[in-house]
Amino acid sequence: MIFPQRFCITGTDTDIGKTVVAALLTKGLGASYFKPIQSGTDQGSDTDTVRHLTGLPQDHFIPPVYTFKAPLSPHLAAEQEQVHIDLSRITLPSQAGPPASRSHLVVEGAGGLMVPLNDRELMIDLIGQLALPVILVAANRLGTINQTLLSLQALALRSIPVIGVILNLGRDDNNARAIAHFGKVPILAQIPRLDPLSPSALATGFNRFFGD
Repeated sequence: MIFPQRFCITGTDTDIGKTVVAALLTKGLGASYFKPIQSGTDQGSDTDTVRHLTGLPQDHFIPPVYTFKAPLSPHLAAEQEQVHIDLSRITLPSQAGPPASRSHLVVEGAGGLMVPLNDRELMIDLIGQLALPVILVAANRLGTINQTLLSLQALALRSIPVIGVILNLGRDDNNARAIAHFGKVPILAQIPRLDPLSPSALATGFNRFFGD
């Protein structure tokens, strides 16, 4: 599969393995990784998780613009620290950001599309501002069809292009067929729960699920 040079990973919910999928793609593409808004740093950051899982050098990782300690929705975590998340401060790194030899940038959103960032704007507003195509990650479980189709509808209403859907944490061909049919999108992969999680396992997984 050929991936766009820059794209955003977003999800239908929390705790669906979105960061692991982001790590899988970052490792497989040898990409740079950028999570603009990170909450819950008291429990570690997704940037640190992706760096650990991929084993890639530090210069593959662009620091977040906003970091917050509490493991809460960004607007609440920011409020606790008396910070206003200003979307105008969040821009994609320039071409000089990732080394010129690096062709891909993976941007990971926080939570789902409708997660509030401040009292007016949502994560989907930030994705639209960055003008990135989206890979939507969903957990392959009961309720996935509804959550995924609602998320796809929200993206379509904003005219945000969708590369496809990754169904994570298991395989269910019925879910995949329904989402592809009603959502009019490709299912890029159905990924089981990966264990162990290591740089070599991610590289193997990328070739397995996305290799030509």
